[in-house]
Amino acid sequence: MLTPLQAAAAIAVMAGVTFLTRILPFLLFDRKGNPPRLVLYLGRVLPPAIIAMLIVYCLRTVSFAGLEGWLPPLLAVILVVGLHLWKHNNLLSIFGGTIFYMVLVQAVDWQAVQDAALIFFS
Repeated sequence: MLTPLQAAAAIAVMAGVTFLTRILPFLLFDRKGNPPRLVLYLGRVLPPAIIAMLIVYCLRTVSFAGLEGWLPPLLAVILVVGLHLWKHNNLLSIFGGTIFYMVLVQAVDWQAVQDAALIFFS
């Protein structure tokens, strides 16, 4: 447990760091000119790079042993791509795909789907 002095010091340090992160862009970049080329470059390449890293992270545990291991992620990825191409809204795509994936994982009986698919295609 922190003493009142330690708690006050921790709050002061957090407030200072928060204030510094808010004021630093105004100190580094003047308001008259354009942002530096590096900032413009990073603003252009970081969003796709972050999305690519999220895709790799989300699909790293896909298993092809059973239907439940690969079909929900595949359907969620298709939905995310479709939503993004349709609305061009990152939040809608991410939340829509996440909710859809969680419904598929939590509410669908994949063994029954696999059995039905075997009966249908045989």
